[in-house]
Amino acid sequence: MELEIFRTYHEDGTSGKLYINGCFQCYTIELPWMDNHPQVSCVPEGRYALKKRCSEKFKEHLLVSGVPGRDLILMHPANDALKELRGCIAPVSILNGPGKGSLSRIAFNELIRVVYAALKKEPVYLTISILKQ
Repeated sequence: MELEIFRTYHEDGTSGKLYINGCFQCYTIELPWMDNHPQVSCVPEGRYALKKRCSEKFKEHLLVSGVPGRDLILMHPANDALKELRGCIAPVSILNGPGKGSLSRIAFNELIRVVYAALKKEPVYLTISILKQ
């Protein structure tokens, strides 16, 4: 299965549209681009494998693996990139501004349902690229 995020970069955060197999799924928020520095930058553009992960803090979520120079890049719920993310990606139902959204838990739960089901049968990849205007 293929997921794609098409992003727009802003000084205060990065906003994206996430598609699964070409169909719109939800929006995403991330930190602004800061030259891929750990915990302060959004994920660089590229193609990454997604894997199941579980932790006490986030419970079930997704690991974005293979990010150059970074580790523990996650997809988990958050509504404000600057306040709640440290280099991770958050799905949101509504975009409220650069790096800000709402109803993240709803978007996240649906994303997890679809991706976890697919991972039982096949690899799942995430491609991140810039939104072409």
